[in-house]
Amino acid sequence: MIHPSYVDLMKVVNKGVEEGEEPVISSRYSVVMATAKRARQIIAGDEPMVKVKDKQKPLSIAVEEMNQDTLRILTEEEKEKLDSADAIEEVESTEEN
Repeated sequence: MIHPSYVDLMKVVNKGVEEGEEPVISSRYSVVMATAKRARQIIAGDEPMVKVKDKQKPLSIAVEEMNQDTLRILTEEEKEKLDSADAIEEVESTEEN
């Protein structure tokens, strides 16, 4: 068995969700997509957020980041807030020039 399991990772990601609220992720697919995206970021040069073992692969690093709760999956609401904040920041910087 692979450690941590999908179920373990889903518990880590959803730990802050209160009963009755919609979980951040509800499927294995979401775990796979998030770790794959993070692995691509590491390959592209982003620094790992956890201690890396010798010759550890980017996907293993991404899984470990998620398991140690250093990698966060944003809810749709959080993404929208970030996108609107980026848009406001972009407008402000354009106005300054």
